[in-house]
Amino acid sequence: MHISRRNLVIGSAALFAIAGMPKSQAATDRLPEPVKGDNGLYTQPWFHQSFLDLREDLKEAVEAGKSLAIIWEQNGCPYCREMHRVNLRIPEVVNYIKNNYLVLQLDLYGAREVTDFDGKTMEERALARRWRVNFTPTLSFFTKDVLVEEGKSGAEIEAWRLTGYWKPFHFRSTFVYVHTGGYKTEPRFQRWLSEYADRLRAEGKKVELW
Repeated sequence: MHISRRNLVIGSAALFAIAGMPKSQAATDRLPEPVKGDNGLYTQPWFHQSFLDLREDLKEAVEAGKSLAIIWEQNGCPYCREMHRVNLRIPEVVNYIKNNYLVLQLDLYGAREVTDFDGKTMEERALARRWRVNFTPTLSFFTKDVLVEEGKSGAEIEAWRLTGYWKPFHFRSTFVYVHTGGYKTEPRFQRWLSEYADRLRAEGKKVELW
């Protein structure tokens, strides 16, 4: 299995529960079930409504003191459904994301026109090919200190990419990893994750197998 700073594939290490959340709470304290949009994708009411100019979306995120996360999904994707029905129904996960990120959803096979960071406009499906997005869900992260350079696409300036479905602790932790700049000092996410879990345990928080 290949693990890199820009691409993680399904099937990694042990799966952890959200730190500090009792199992009983994790099972009962859930946000409402997600709904499907007209394009067949599950959606969240707090997802960013955009004119799909990614330069403007990043600018808006930065002005709000946040980073930009783009979630690629497709109709009928069981892992996307799991992400929405499990991960994005946990208040702690959702609140962390909302507080630190502007989140935009794109369709792997969609036909909406999107303007890439280099100013080129194309349909979502063409942008996915340009960025080499082949699986769903795929999350692309663009930090508030990213330099949008002329002639560079999103694939060239993204800070981090997470591919596939990950259980809640891993999922939330990747947002922490980017937000705190962990990807800059430790490009191996699994090593950073292990150290992060140890720090949480040292603080008296429970990190359990999910």
